[in-house]
Amino acid sequence: MSNVGTGWSRSDRAMAAGKLMLAWIALLWLLEVVDAATGHALDGFGVTPRDPSELVDVVPSAFIHFGFAHLAANTLPLLVLGFLAALAGLRRFVLVCALIILVDGLGVWLISPAHTNTAGASGLIFGLFGFLLVSGFVERRPWGILAGVLIAAIWGGSILAGLAPTQSGVSWQGHLLGLLAGVAAAFVLRRRPAPPALTR
Repeated sequence: MSNVGTGWSRSDRAMAAGKLMLAWIALLWLLEVVDAATGHALDGFGVTPRDPSELVDVVPSAFIHFGFAHLAANTLPLLVLGFLAALAGLRRFVLVCALIILVDGLGVWLISPAHTNTAGASGLIFGLFGFLLVSGFVERRPWGILAGVLIAAIWGGSILAGLAPTQSGVSWQGHLLGLLAGVAAAFVLRRRPAPPALTR
């Protein structure tokens, strides 16, 4: 997948980011249709903690949902936050998502309560929120800082509610781990300024 950095106009970047996220959302809905048609056979790709055989489900679990209502609740925030994160470059976006999904999935496998099954894109959503929230500050980009402030104003309340351990049937562990992974990704994968040109 090509980087949308040098040589791409803003409209090119927006078009590429939009196409990627629409394709991602379409894939999630297609998988849920398959899941419903097969009697929820795909639900087994969720993560059950501390079972070594479940480690192979760490990545697939981020693409599986427990019903259309679960997926519908995740669709808009994933579409918007993913689009904003992808605007800075598809290659880095893919790396950010991979880091969040892996850290979140492994963390859920390690610390979630026994005999639970965790799946869904919400860990990635919380991770993208964390990434967008701090990346502008880390890279000292005014527009990135403004985007982080706006995102916090729009989704901050929902994010805080999703971290509450009192909600039944909600993996606050997955949400918290995703958020922390996104913040870490902003530091680990931050864009460094180009070195100054050498002159004689």
